[in-house]
This record gives sequence, C-alpha cells and structure tokens, in this order.
Amino acid sequence: MISLKDVIETNTMFEKEKLDVRTITLGLSLLPSVSDDIKRLEKNIYDRITKKAENLIKVSSQIEREYGIPIVNRRISITPLSIVASSAARSTDDYIRLAKVLDRAAENVGVNFLGGFSALPVKGMSKAEELLINSIPYALSETERICSSVNLASSKCGINMSAVALMGKIIKKTSELTKDKDSIGCAKLVVFANAPDDNPFMAGAFHGVTEGDEVINVGVSGPGVIKKVLESARNDDFETLCEKIKKTAFKITRLGQLVATKASERLGIPFGIVDLSLAPTPAIGDSIAEIIEEMGIEKAGAPGTTCALALLNDSVKKGGLMASSSVGGLSGAFIPVSEDEAMIRAAESGSISIEKLEAMTAVCSVGLDMIAISGDISSESISGIIADEMAIGVINNKTTAARLIPAWGKKEGEYINYGGLLGKAPVMRVSPYSSELFIKRGGRIPAPVHSFKN
Repeated sequence: MISLKDVIETNTMFEKEKLDVRTITLGLSLLPSVSDDIKRLEKNIYDRITKKAENLIKVSSQIEREYGIPIVNRRISITPLSIVASSAARSTDDYIRLAKVLDRAAENVGVNFLGGFSALPVKGMSKAEELLINSIPYALSETERICSSVNLASSKCGINMSAVALMGKIIKKTSELTKDKDSIGCAKLVVFANAPDDNPFMAGAFHGVTEGDEVINVGVSGPGVIKKVLESARNDDFETLCEKIKKTAFKITRLGQLVATKASERLGIPFGIVDLSLAPTPAIGDSIAEIIEEMGIEKAGAPGTTCALALLNDSVKKGGLMASSSVGGLSGAFIPVSEDEAMIRAAESGSISIEKLEAMTAVCSVGLDMIAISGDISSESISGIIADEMAIGVINNKTTAARLIPAWGKKEGEYINYGGLLGKAPVMRVSPYSSELFIKRGGRIPAPVHSFKN
C-alpha cells in the first residue's frame, strides 16, 4: 500500500533535485471508432478522444496540487492510425485530414502531445501503412501536437530494409517542410526496433493492440536525484554505487505508482504501467551526461562511458522492478543530445560523436535521440544510420530507436534551437562516405538465429 509518507520522503527531491512525473499518458484504443467512411471515422475519432480525455487535465492538476508532485506533461497515445484508418483512408490526403482531426481533439482536451500517427511495417508494408508513412511530412508540418512513429524491425522478424530506405526520404522531406522552425517536424518523428505497446513518452508513444480499451500510463524521471546520490558516493566501489542507485530508483518508482493509481481511480480508467526512464531536460543538474561524469568519467564520451551507462541503466531497472509489478514502457535512461545540457557540451567539445552515441544505445533504453545532422545529408545516409540502430535492437533483443534531425540549411558546427523541453543541439558530424548501394538493395534482413526459440 502506498501512503502519503512515501511522497513526503521525496520532498527534497522535488524542491532541489528536479524530480518530477514527466507525463501522465492516457492510452486510448480507437478500434471502437473504426468505420469505412472517412467522414464518419473523423467524427468517431474526435468524439472518442474528447469524451475519454475530458477530465485528464483536471484530475492530473488535482493530484499535482494535493500531493505537491510536479506533473510536467499530459498526453494521449492512440492505436496506430494505419490500423484504425485502413478501411476508410484511401490517400495520403485522407491521413493528413485525420492528423488534423487528432490535433483538434488534442487541443480541445488540453494535452501537449498526441502520439500514434504510426505504422508498424516490421516484416512487410500494407497499403495503409505506405499511405500513412508518405503523409507523415505533411501531417507533422500542418499540425502542432501530433507525434509520429514507425516500427521498422523486431528480433522475431528482422529488419524491413525497404521501409528503412523509405524512412530516410520521409525524414528528409519532414526536415524540408518544417525548415522555417529548425526542422522541428523531425523532433516529433521516431523510428523503432522492437517498439513497446505501452510507452508513455513522446514522440514514440502509441497504444498497442495488445492493450485494453483505455489505460493510464505514467512516466517518472529523476536524473537530478540520481546525480545527487552519486555526489555522496564518490569514494564508493561499484557494488555500493549500484545499491544506492537501486534504492533511489525504488523510491522514484513508488512515487510514479502513487500518481498512476490516483489518476486511475479518479478517471475510472485502468492503471497500466510506470515507465521509470531517466529523461533529462536542458535544465542544469537534470542530465544523464552529468551522472556519467559524476561516476568518474571526465566528460561524457570518454573511455568508460558505455560501461557507466550500462551500470546506470541496469541499476535503475532493478530498483524499479522491486518497487512495482507494473514497470513497463522503456524504463531506463534516455540519451538525447538536445535535451541534456552536459551532452550538448560533450558534443560541442568533440568528446562524444554519433558513433559513440550508437555504442551507448546498445545498453540504454532508447537510441539515437534528438541528434542534429547536416541538412544536406543524403536520404541514404539517414537510412544507413537508422539501419545501424535497428541492427543493435534486433541482435540484442531490445528496444532501440532513432530520432534524427537533418537541420535544413545548416552544417556541422551550427545549431538548432527549439527552447523549452526540446532544447538546442549542435549539428554533428556524419561520415561523408556513402551507403547508397547498401540501402538500395531493399527487401528484408531476416531475423537473427536467436529468434527461433519456440
């Protein structure tokens, strides 16, 4: 049983160490909205979202006030739209229309993002998935709150390289259509391997078909809290260090479960999972890179960085799993460049590179995240970076992703700057050598041998 005492113990974490509930996300199935008539589908989708989410903001604000817990974001994730609209949408224009309907619904209920403008072409690509994917650049450039994701690979099915090639072009086009805002559309687009069905974090959230009709998922974040603990552990050995991280992660997870339980009760919607992901912000002291440096790495990216991140990720998961039987989503550590002040400094100094970040993704929760690259990069090179990241996920049987931002009109050493949570980032170097012939092969890379377990 979670008591108020569990919350009181974390007051210092809230006030001084930037602990927060990063998001309450309402996962919502749109399968009851399905129709083969596009106008009826639009109405069904709008009505279902606005009815089911009408009290989300009010309830989360009540919890925030009553318990003194900062809740940063309120969001919605929906069933991948390529599934929902497969009978009604017959063109890219239809999917763009639906994106605008989703955007209006999100605005109506007051959430900052709605995820699930998504497709899952893991092994093959349906006509509906192809139409949705081709509509992504236009949908993201003509809406404010819509986030998109595409799952391109899994450990059971391998990598859909034809889809990887297409996504390189889609990301490039999205960059162009949002060039007046530093290509911000790309910051709302994620490609996955092994995407989870219950991820509450944007931009990759969608409500998987394995989920029920509605669910409340909560994402808790606390890099600043972990860093503070490590400041008191500078002379400890690794076993002691891991124990301190685990105990802290336990407390953070209990907080997330309290918020999720209360939100579930008041909204009358089942509680799903707590996602314990250390997600940084541009604020000083709220950084994954600073945690790594606190362990004894002079600057993130130096030798030992991947090991330090592996230690952190594993300890956080162990602590979270002891605190709740409902830990899910991604749960671990995000390493976005633009959203982490110390990571930005490491990129500026050359201490960290895309290649080093790629190595780090083998042991962290997500992948190459919020990385700015030159706007004149070829779509094949973008696809090559994505393919590398998909391979890490497929071979290691874990979730990985890529959120790449080809900064239109900008070159290495220049910056994108979004302000707020998305932060800023230097344009990083990408190898000038081509992977064009590799990407143009198309087809599918089969699943690795360890997928044949049954």
